Parts: sequence; C-alpha cells; structure tokens
Amino acid sequence: MNINFNAILELFTSPEIQANIFPIKTAFFIVSGLMLLFIIFAILNTHYFQWLFFQDTMEFLTRKPFGAKRMLRNWKKISQRLETGSESEYKLAIIEADKMLSDALKRMGYEGPTLEERLDKLTSATLPGIEDLYKAHQLRDSIVHNPDYVLTIDEAKKTLEVFEKAFTDLQLLS
Repeated sequence: MNINFNAILELFTSPEIQANIFPIKTAFFIVSGLMLLFIIFAILNTHYFQWLFFQDTMEFLTRKPFGAKRMLRNWKKISQRLETGSESEYKLAIIEADKMLSDALKRMGYEGPTLEERLDKLTSATLPGIEDLYKAHQLRDSIVHNPDYVLTIDEAKKTLEVFEKAFTDLQLLS
C-alpha cells in the first residue's frame, strides 16, 4: 500500500475544504479563548491572590511592611510587661519577643523549623548585631528549659533592646 502524502495535504489545504471548516475553526478558537479567560478569572479570584494583591497594595500605600501596625501593637504589649515588676512577666516578655522575631523571619521567607536555623540564614550585613540575637535566643532557651532561671530587670531590658534593634533593622518597627 502506497500512501501519497502530497495528495492528502492538497486535499486538506484545498480552498473548498478550508471554506467548509472555517466555522468549525472559528468556534474552536472562541471556545479556547473563553476557556482561557475562565481559567485566568478563576485563578485571580482565589483568596490567595486577593490577599497578595491587598498586601502589596497596602505596603505600597503605607511604605511599610504589611502588618507593621500589628507588630508595633504587639511590641508595646511586650514592653509593658517590664513595667509590672514581676520576674515572670520579664520572662514572658522575652519569650514573646523571641516568638515574634521567629514569626517575622518566617513571613519574610527565611525557612527553618527553629529560630536558630532562620538566624543561620542571615548575615551581619542583613541584620547587624546578629550575635546578640543568638545570645538573646539562648537566654530565652534558658528561661524555657530551666524554670529556676533567675532573670533580672536589667538583663530583661538589655535583651528586649536587642530584639527591638533587630525589629527596627528589619524595618518592622518605626
């Protein structure tokens, strides 16, 4: 059996056949375009993309990272714990500041299951005083793992100053 491909090609490219299948081509083109528009519409209307658009818009308009007001409000609560005069409140302030830094770094894209691993991905050029942050995190670990750890008000203030400087350097606090 000998197939003549040129004859088949001439048959499909003939003006008569092309005129007959033009409406079918047009219908497929319109359906394909509508399906593409539907897919784009569906993707853009997901909550994830709406949230990203909202977040980017807010950052652009306020010229501050999204959530900076909430961070500032949380930081004020942490700072007020030092005014209570209670050692347990000092300890809680340091634990909360450590958690706040961990969450902030996670949102900024620094991956890792622990704060220490996230800090390992930072350099002193990115965050000056990173060594002090390691010490502050170690102090937090001491507080958490040793319930008899004695924390003075001066030590708590210095540690919170380290966290505050880190938040300021990361432009999370004004």
